[in-house]
Amino acid sequence: MKKYFFLGLMGSAVFFNSCSDTVENEIITDPVQQRTLLSKITTVYYDNPASPQTTVSTLEYNSQGQLIKTLSEGRSSINEYDSSGKPVKTNYYKTDGTLEYYALYTYNNDQLQNVKAIYSDTNLNRTINYTYSNGKVATSTLCQTANCSNPSISSYTYNGDNITVETSELGGTITFFTKNEYLYDNQLNPYTFTNKYFRIMMGGAYALSKNNYTSEKISFKDSAGNWVPNQNVVYEIQYNNAQLPTQVIGKSLSGANYVKYNYEYITQ
Repeated sequence: MKKYFFLGLMGSAVFFNSCSDTVENEIITDPVQQRTLLSKITTVYYDNPASPQTTVSTLEYNSQGQLIKTLSEGRSSINEYDSSGKPVKTNYYKTDGTLEYYALYTYNNDQLQNVKAIYSDTNLNRTINYTYSNGKVATSTLCQTANCSNPSISSYTYNGDNITVETSELGGTITFFTKNEYLYDNQLNPYTFTNKYFRIMMGGAYALSKNNYTSEKISFKDSAGNWVPNQNVVYEIQYNNAQLPTQVIGKSLSGANYVKYNYEYITQ
């Protein structure tokens, strides 16, 4: 799993900020008409095994099951919706409570077309554009300039409802390519009951796929254009009675810890 991918909306905040620094729309319910909603994510990163880094993110909902507020590391985001339940604006706040930037959502009927991050310094503004194939996200393009020069592009290949290959092109003065290949279980994803537009904005195989990937092969493209294997990660997953993951531990083939996620849920 991508290391920045620890939370939906805050994950998007990291996505926008990092660039400046270098399910369905309706609520799905279970058979007894209770909503199972992701409420807390605890992530441990093992980039430095001697000193793992832990982040905790919490999600708050209204009585309709709409994600209203996200908190992570002192930062927060607050979402606004239209009458049909589509998110239309997200405000992102700094640790001191002041507004850092806001995101606006644009739709073509029921398809999310782009998300624009608007800063007080317009030089920091960012836009993510989406394309679709057979109703699924095919590409997401991050534009860091008004004319979208040197964009960063993620492309997705599916097998059924799961992304099996994710290819990323990091734009800039030096273009860098990575490829992630996945194998899956047959259980529900932690984000199964999350608003589909937030899943699109979060991006990546874990948010967009139906199931949980159990292995990840990471490669990069060398100067000759060849894909060079870089890392293999295997994920051990524990589930609750609703078939949702409660803990995911990623390890290298040597057994070294890579990342750990703990998921907590509420029902409404």
